[in-house]
Amino acid sequence: MNAFSRNPADRVVVVGGGVAGLSTALRLAPRPVTLVTAASLGLGTATGWAQGGIASAMAEDDSPALHAADTGVAGAGLTEPDVALRIAAEGPRLIDWLVGLGAPFDRTEDGALALGLEAAHSRRRIVRAGGDSTGARVLETLVRAVQTAPWIEVVTAGVTDLLRDEHGAVAGVVAESDGARFRILARAVVLATGGLGGLYASTTNPPGATGRGLALAARAGAVMRDMEFVQFHPTAIAAGRDPMPLATEALRGEGARLIDETGAAVMAGIAGGDLAPRDVVARGIFQALQRGRTVYLDTRGALGAAMPTRFPTVAALCAAAGIDPAVQPIPVRPAAHYHMGGVKVDSVGASSVPGLYACGEVSSTGLHGANRLASNSLLEGLAYAGFIADGLEAPPPSRIVPETAAPRVGSDLPGIRALMETHVGVVREADGLAAAEAQLAPLAATCDAALVASLIAKGALARQESRGGHWRSDYPHQAPARHTETVLDRAGIPALAE
Repeated sequence: MNAFSRNPADRVVVVGGGVAGLSTALRLAPRPVTLVTAASLGLGTATGWAQGGIASAMAEDDSPALHAADTGVAGAGLTEPDVALRIAAEGPRLIDWLVGLGAPFDRTEDGALALGLEAAHSRRRIVRAGGDSTGARVLETLVRAVQTAPWIEVVTAGVTDLLRDEHGAVAGVVAESDGARFRILARAVVLATGGLGGLYASTTNPPGATGRGLALAARAGAVMRDMEFVQFHPTAIAAGRDPMPLATEALRGEGARLIDETGAAVMAGIAGGDLAPRDVVARGIFQALQRGRTVYLDTRGALGAAMPTRFPTVAALCAAAGIDPAVQPIPVRPAAHYHMGGVKVDSVGASSVPGLYACGEVSSTGLHGANRLASNSLLEGLAYAGFIADGLEAPPPSRIVPETAAPRVGSDLPGIRALMETHVGVVREADGLAAAEAQLAPLAATCDAALVASLIAKGALARQESRGGHWRSDYPHQAPARHTETVLDRAGIPALAE
């Protein structure tokens, strides 16, 4: 079946080729789906780089309630408990679904799922595949399923704008491939475009992760929520590469320690130590670096010797950098890794704009709050794919309104990355945030990267407290818990929603 040629009154357009986009396209069956990806299937997506796994309460001593409770603690007061419990409860069913599709999850000798431990989890509940290659294995599984799904057509193109009908509903996309622009009409559009780590000079994300889907949604009038919450992974490998290779958090779950060049424990005296939540560990490392220390992840000994089989991805990354983790500690530093904020969506993934849905990292569901619990990201994308498929309601598009979007201009992306790293990074303060916003806001109307960066800076300046992934040196304490919502004003500049 050629979904692209079908009646747009039936079609759903899904934008993005990671776990969120692929699983949404699969779960929408039997509705015709046009899956639009910027690169060939299996390429250019952060899913394939995910080393940790999928958090799911599978063990006898675990439960969705415990998983949800851990999620809430990590979320630092902004996780919505009902959302966390609902998603945690989906975990075992989603693992079974992936097993049914052929996902090669690691097993113990008796055939049970091998469950790992990661920071801030109270139980072993990390389902993994290929040791530290879970993202790649799950992505391969979903790609195979999509390639054989008769209701899905794949279009390789970049999405430049969202189409609107005369009632203001999203009614398709404008795409571009090889310099040619074309429209794909649809009754609904699902954004599954990933994150924005590429806006920072130090990042573990693919180069294309600059928040394009966030810009599309914001320009369509969608409410954006908690844009200031960026998670910095504490243990990116500091080996001079861009993007930075990642040393999975599971290494610390198996006994790796954070030390400085003298061998002293970096996290000594900090609650949770090496297994504290990511934001705490990232700040601990950042502060050590600010004091002139060099920070290492120490896997020397048995753990390092076992890495080629237990953590083959990290072992290969270390080898490429000339590091033998069995005898040398791994130099690490924080790097932009995951975005907890995004397009505000409801329980079925619907945004504030009719016909526009969001799934995965581009969305703000209420799960992650101020700080994502490790390995909850793949789980969230898989869960919301089903919620969207079950709850999608959109009337057929009416007359399409002519495109009136301002022309996009090229951006000084290296300049934006340096600005974000300096002023909107692990530790923030008013003067730096105001300087960043002043430089970014005039560019926001015509530059997507500047728009998304400006949304982050706007939210960070407005949030006069420290919470989760957002840390203000001038406001080190928490204020009463609240969300930050932003929209674009008539000039296309980010403004706080009233």
